[in-house]
Amino acid sequence: MNLFFLVVLLTVLLQRLLELELARRNAAYIRERGGYEVGAEHYKYIVALHGAFFVSLLAEVGWAQRPLAAHWYVPFAIFLLAQAGRYWCISSLGRFWNTRIMILPAAPRVSRGPYRYLRHPNYLIVGVELLTLPLTFSAYLTALVFTLGNLWLLLKVRIPQEEQGLAQLAKNRSPQSGDD
Repeated sequence: MNLFFLVVLLTVLLQRLLELELARRNAAYIRERGGYEVGAEHYKYIVALHGAFFVSLLAEVGWAQRPLAAHWYVPFAIFLLAQAGRYWCISSLGRFWNTRIMILPAAPRVSRGPYRYLRHPNYLIVGVELLTLPLTFSAYLTALVFTLGNLWLLLKVRIPQEEQGLAQLAKNRSPQSGDD
């Protein structure tokens, strides 16, 4: 198995584990302030998709002995840029960044950093990562299956639930007509 692949895989796995711990702490912070989770029932599918991604990547690259892609540095450079984008998202959201959909009713909507330009920049970045990391190592099946699976899960489940939660929050914040 390629040493470069192992180092990258272990680094990304460690990064994700540290992010899960950050998300856990941030969720506790939000809950302590009266926040709550929306769409908890689909979170297990997000975790399963990402866990299966790493298993698939390991199987396709490691066990199938896939070589580095001919121009591996192109998708890998894009992957590294996505990492910078990921940390831009995390730092822009601060204590509100999470892998879950957490809502804190009293908090204003974040509109700094990449959120100034896109409504869901972190989801775009994850899609780029799920595409470019496997392409770096010629894992074309993993790239295709997990990029499309993630896209479906985001567009059909995750984003609609997040938008519904935010819409409900906005509705609860707006003054009721006729209550004067």
